[in-house]
Amino acid sequence: MVNAAIGLMGVSLGLGGSLVGAFNAAVGARTGNVRQLRWARRYAMLVGFGAVLAVVAMERALITRDFYLAYVAHVGSSRTPALFNVAAMWSALEGSILLWALVLSGYLIAVVVRFRDRFADPLVGWAMCALFAICAFFFGLMAGPSNPFRLTALPVPLDGPGPNPLLQNHILMAFHPPILYLGYVGFSVPFAFAIGALVTGRVDDGWLVITRRWTLMAWGFLTVGILLGSWWSYEVLGWGGFWAWDPVENASFLPWLTASAYIHSVLAQQRRGMLRVWNLSLLCATFSLTILGTFLTRSGVLDSVHAFSKSDIGPAIIGFFTVIVLTSVGLIAWRGQRLRSAGSIDAVASREAAFLISNALFALFAFVVLLGTVFPLVIEALRGTRISVGRPYFDRMAIPIGLALLTLMAVAPILPWRMSSAALLRQRLTTSIAGAAAVLAAAVIFGARGLVPAVGFALGGAAAGAATRQLSMNIRRHGLRGLLGASGGGMVVHLGFVMLAVAVTAAGAYSRRIELQLEPGKPVVFAGHTLEFRSTDQVIGRSLIERRALILVEGDRLLKPALQQFNGSSQTVGTPAIANSLSEDVYLSIDDLPTQGPIGVIVVIMPLAVWLWTGGAVMALGTALSIIPNRKPRHPSRLTQPDAVSVIDVPDELVTVTQP
Repeated sequence: MVNAAIGLMGVSLGLGGSLVGAFNAAVGARTGNVRQLRWARRYAMLVGFGAVLAVVAMERALITRDFYLAYVAHVGSSRTPALFNVAAMWSALEGSILLWALVLSGYLIAVVVRFRDRFADPLVGWAMCALFAICAFFFGLMAGPSNPFRLTALPVPLDGPGPNPLLQNHILMAFHPPILYLGYVGFSVPFAFAIGALVTGRVDDGWLVITRRWTLMAWGFLTVGILLGSWWSYEVLGWGGFWAWDPVENASFLPWLTASAYIHSVLAQQRRGMLRVWNLSLLCATFSLTILGTFLTRSGVLDSVHAFSKSDIGPAIIGFFTVIVLTSVGLIAWRGQRLRSAGSIDAVASREAAFLISNALFALFAFVVLLGTVFPLVIEALRGTRISVGRPYFDRMAIPIGLALLTLMAVAPILPWRMSSAALLRQRLTTSIAGAAAVLAAAVIFGARGLVPAVGFALGGAAAGAATRQLSMNIRRHGLRGLLGASGGGMVVHLGFVMLAVAVTAAGAYSRRIELQLEPGKPVVFAGHTLEFRSTDQVIGRSLIERRALILVEGDRLLKPALQQFNGSSQTVGTPAIANSLSEDVYLSIDDLPTQGPIGVIVVIMPLAVWLWTGGAVMALGTALSIIPNRKPRHPSRLTQPDAVSVIDVPDELVTVTQP
C-alpha cells in the first residue's frame, strides 16, 4: 500500500508540474514575461522529482515483492535474479510508460538547465511549453489507463510469475530498452524547438544550433539501442538472424531513417540556407514516428515477441499522434512564406545536390518500411481479414535503396559546395575507386560470388575510401581535432556504417542454415565445420532449470545450446550457443532435448557477424565525436534576435572549395 501511495504521489506531481509548467511557459512566451518563464525551471524540477519518486516506488515494490501492486503481481517473482527484477520495471506496458516519463523528464530538466540564461527568448519559452505538454500526456497515461500503481484484486498472491522468460535470460534486457528510450524520447527536444521556431516565426538558421547536437545525441542512442536489440534477438531467440523486419523492429527503424535524413540535410541549410521546409518536416516526422511506434508496440495491435499485450491506451496514443501531425502540418503551412529557401542548387555534381538525393532516398526508404508495416493493419481494420507483409517485400525494396545510399556515401564527401570541375572530381574519386577495387578483390579472393553482393562490397569499399580520405585531410589540417565535429565524427560514423553494411551484405548472401540429427560420438561436417554431439547435462538454478546439449565444434571448442524453464512458467525457452570469429559465427540452437538417442540441432553459419556489432560500436564512437565541435564558433549564437544567423562549426572540407 505504501509503494502505491508514493507512486501515485509521484505521478500526480509529475502531471501537475507538467500542466502548470506548460501553461506558464505558454503565457510567459506569449506575453514576454521573463519572470514567469523562469518558473519553468522549478516546474521542470517538480516533474523530474515526481518521475523519480514514481520509479523509486516501483523499484522498491519489485525488490520487496509487494504483490499488493497488480504490476508486481504480473511481472515480479521471489525467484527472479536481482538484475532482472530491477529490469522488470520496463518488461511490461505500464512500467515502460513509467520509464518513458523518467527519461522525458530528464531531457526536460537538461533543456531547462542548458538554456537557463535564455528564458527571455520566446523561442525557448515555446519549446519548453511543448516539452511540458509532452510530459503531461505521458503522466496523464499513468494517471489513467496505464496506471502502474493499480492494486491487486483480492486475494493478494503470495508470489508472481516473474517477467516473460524471453526477457530474463540475457543481460541485454537490462540495457537495450533504456538506451532505446534515450533515443526515442530524445527526439522530443529538437521537435520542441522546431515547434518554437514555427510559433515565433524564427525559421531562419539560428534554431539549428541547438537542435543539431540534441538530434545527434538522440540518433546515437537510437542507433545503439537498435543494434543492441538486434544482438539480443541474435543471441536469445534462436532463429539465427538479427533482423526479421518485425513490425516492432520497423517501428524503431522509421524514426532512425528520418533523423538520418535530417542530420545530413541540415548541413545544406547551414551552408546554403536550403531545405528549410524539408528540415522542419523531418524533425516533426521523426517525433511523430516515435509516437506511432509507441502506438504499434503498446496498443496490442501487433503480434510480436517485442510488443506488449493488448491495452486500453491505443486510442489515447493515436489521438496524440493525430494532434502532433495536424499541429506540425498546420504550423508549417502557416509559416510557408518565411520558409522559402535562400539558396538553390547550382550543379548536379555538388554537395547540396547529393544531400537532396540522400534525403529523397531516406524518405523513400521510410515510406517503404511504413507501408509494409501499417498496410496489414489497415486491411485488417477495413476488411477484418489478417494479412502479412513478409521479409521478401522488405528485402526486395531495401536492397536497391541501400546500394544507392552507399553510392552517395562514396561520392558526397568528395563533392564541393555549389559546383566543381570534372578534373577535380576525377582526382578526388581516386581514393573511392581504390577502396572499391581493394575490397572487391579481397571479397573475391575469400570466395565471394554473385552480382548483388559484389556490388555491395565494392560500394562499401568506395564509401570507406571516401571517408578515409576526408579523415586524413582533417587530421593533416587540425591534428587529432580533425576527428571531431560534423566532418571528422561524421566520417567515423560512415566507416562504422560501411562495416555494418558489408556484414549485412555477407549475411544476406552467404549465411547457411541446416537442421542436423546428431548422434552421440559421431562427427558431422557442415560448411567446413566439424560438429560432434558428446552428451547432455542439467543445471538447476534458483530461478530456472537448464538442460544443455554438449557439442564439440572443430574438435576443441565446446558449445552448450540449452533449453531453459523458469520457475512459475510452463514455457520452455531455447538458448543458442555461438562460436565467434572474425570471419564467421557457428550458431547452434535446439528445440528439443531427448534423454537418449540423436538430437536435432539447428546450425547456422553467419559470416562477418562480429563486424556488425563492431560497426555499431564505431558508429556510436563517431556520433560522440560529431557532438564535440572541432573549433570554437567565431561568434556566439544569438537566438534572442529574430534574424540572427548563428555560426556553427562547419569544417573546412565542408566549406571549401574549387581547387584540389
